[in-house]
Amino acid sequence: MKAVRFHEYGDPSVLRYEDVEQPVPGAGQVLIRVAATSFNGVDASIRAGFMQGPIPVTLPHTPGIDVSGTVEALGEGVTGLAAGDRVVGFLPMVEDGAAAAFVLAPAEILAPAPTTVPLTDAAALPLAGLTAWQALFDHAKLTVGQRVLINGAGGAVGGYAVQLAKSAGAYVIATAGPHSAGRARAAGADEVLDHTTTDAPAAETPVDVVLNLAPVEPARLAELLALVRSGGVLVNTTVWMPAPSDEQRAVRGIDLFVRSDAEQLSRLVALVDTGDLRVDVARRVPLAELPALHAEAAAGELHGKAVIVAPTA
Repeated sequence: MKAVRFHEYGDPSVLRYEDVEQPVPGAGQVLIRVAATSFNGVDASIRAGFMQGPIPVTLPHTPGIDVSGTVEALGEGVTGLAAGDRVVGFLPMVEDGAAAAFVLAPAEILAPAPTTVPLTDAAALPLAGLTAWQALFDHAKLTVGQRVLINGAGGAVGGYAVQLAKSAGAYVIATAGPHSAGRARAAGADEVLDHTTTDAPAAETPVDVVLNLAPVEPARLAELLALVRSGGVLVNTTVWMPAPSDEQRAVRGIDLFVRSDAEQLSRLVALVDTGDLRVDVARRVPLAELPALHAEAAAGELHGKAVIVAPTA
């Protein structure tokens, strides 16, 4: 089968589109015929070797944490799934990913794919959607009527976070750049501020929750913390820079390490199918062009969510 792998850490040029042996599912595993995976920033960090501590992959490694596809075969002991089922999942980061024609997945991480979007586009949901869900509800405990500031709302996680926060009855203030402000507005933000011109958004009115999705400097993160009311929460996804807290005002800083959760993913899928959560895909890229996509991202020229479509033969 075809796959993209890297045999050594480095820049996007280490990615190779090559023939590899098709995997065979073991006990508890499912073989998925991949429809698509998606590009996430962590894919580039793993490829570059920056995540060897928390995410120790074995080389050569196939990237692609998100997967959408069709069940091809079941390993021993797998129940509740059948060949031909359409599924989505957030794959274990340390294992080979879905930038391939086929991928193995633990059965317990899979959820039924949405029925209202193309199967390829469904690959844009798992990692980004789960990050937004866990940030807002598992960690921030967001409730109706609260004010939430989403810093970096123009990306994929931000788009889901804006939609989910609005659905929960929150007032949403989004910061985004010129390329992505329109996406934040389309997601339903009540206010959209240009982070390139606004140093301290919403400073006049404290917020209950700050969700930081952007790789900001520590001083900027401290400014965001100052916007949180006493007793509020700052949830930070840039885990290489710990979230600050303010004990005097009982403001908690929480670092989010997203986890795979099939039940939560099923709830996100249900929201997609009822029309309450939109999956936005900017581009659909053939698997053979994944190295070029990594290079584009490295140059800061990748805007919007890209899914990588597996070969059909």
